[in-house]
Amino acid sequence: MPARLILNADDFGLTRGINRAIAELHSAGVLTSATLMANGAAFDDAVEVARAHPTLGVGCHVVFTDGAPISPPASIPTLIGRDGKNFRASLREFLQTLLLGRIDEKDVAREALAQIERLQRAGVQPTHIDTHKHAHLFPSIARSLLQVAEDCGIRAVRNPFEPECSLALGYGTRSRRFAIRLIGLLRPRFDATLQAHKDRIHTTDGTLAISATGQLDAATLGEVLRALPSTGSYELCCHPGYNDSDLDRVTTRLRAHRNVEREALLSEIPKALAGANAPLLVHYGNLVDEDDTPSQRAM
Repeated sequence: MPARLILNADDFGLTRGINRAIAELHSAGVLTSATLMANGAAFDDAVEVARAHPTLGVGCHVVFTDGAPISPPASIPTLIGRDGKNFRASLREFLQTLLLGRIDEKDVAREALAQIERLQRAGVQPTHIDTHKHAHLFPSIARSLLQVAEDCGIRAVRNPFEPECSLALGYGTRSRRFAIRLIGLLRPRFDATLQAHKDRIHTTDGTLAISATGQLDAATLGEVLRALPSTGSYELCCHPGYNDSDLDRVTTRLRAHRNVEREALLSEIPKALAGANAPLLVHYGNLVDEDDTPSQRAM
């Protein structure tokens, strides 16, 4: 069997321009999946896009930093910033609090459940879950998130670790590559957490191009795709969109580059599909529905 590749766009629901790009790319056959932000400003529009494109796999992009929570802030105090209303705006501040043991796993579970249930109430049954800024790299987040996912009938999760085939290409700054390799030391604990949900929650062999976030132009994407192994299951994480006035109103470091990623997908995915050993494009729902293989199971 050829390699299976999930082409997933993060930040679905953040702006109408991002939603439009996701709809266009899926219709063009170069995007199979997107993860929807329950607290996104364009959530309702994203739900309409999802309904109009039933073959698009839609997951839940669980958010613990940036923006407002779905739960009442008083019910999740350890996730809330100094203003008493919103999440911590800084990933650094979130991680410092997490590593000091000051984030309650019950708060994580409560907010994750609220976000997933908002999708479900809107008629979207998530194919999988992932997290904004890959927060579920950390064991205390992963434990709570996976239990909530299982309780909600969600059967797949992003593997937040970049495989060597992608990381070896050397994209990203030296400090970013070092951080990704350092974070990779958490992989055994992530695998052990998944083991507790064996055969109930599935994942891939890794997520491509994490180190290339903000650099994923056509040349880079082409090189990543050429490095894809001939077997196994992988996700390509991307952030396509339109750099418009709506995007100016939200907090994101990816602005003009969303246009670049949109064009890269349109340019490079058809080339990869036309080449030898072309991958099979799937979304997480397809991955779970097929017979289990060692690469799909919780390690």
